[in-house]
Amino acid sequence: MTSDTIISIFLGVGLAASVGFRVFLPLFALSLAAYFDIWELNDNWQWVGSLATLITLGVATIVEIFAYFIPWVDNVLDSIAIPLAALAGTAVMVSTVANLDPVVTWSLAIIAGGGTATAVKGAGATGRLASTVSTGGLANPIVSTAETGTALVVSVASIFAPILAAVLVIIILIIVFRIYRKLRPRPKT
Repeated sequence: MTSDTIISIFLGVGLAASVGFRVFLPLFALSLAAYFDIWELNDNWQWVGSLATLITLGVATIVEIFAYFIPWVDNVLDSIAIPLAALAGTAVMVSTVANLDPVVTWSLAIIAGGGTATAVKGAGATGRLASTVSTGGLANPIVSTAETGTALVVSVASIFAPILAAVLVIIILIIVFRIYRKLRPRPKT
């Protein structure tokens, strides 16, 4: 396995984690990187760097970010975005991983890409639901701002410093695990 392959895996995992916060923002970042030849995509995924895709993902990103600032709409979006995050996380891994056998690429994409995105999105949806219940939705814009900021930071780090992005993903997954442990129901004794 070459260093380029390892870096491409870090890029994919970083973007997949970002997808867990905002589905379209990391895809838009990847499209920008491909459009400006910052990152080369796999042959079958070159269309992601096209101008039409860039504009479409840019509009989708803006709509998604602003929609998450509307209390209750954000909860509906979370229920839709969980399966979308799994698909998008898988897609970003497949589009970025370089020089691996297709079976290995798809296995990594489904497990690391889709799994990471789903775990982050599930924890975020749970946190937003808790925010809605405890504050009547008043704190949800703060949660949305934090999620968008995290998605932006991890997306940019993934493209320009994939190793740093991998470290950020590990930190995010530790936080997700801790949130899950606090929110899961306790067995009665």
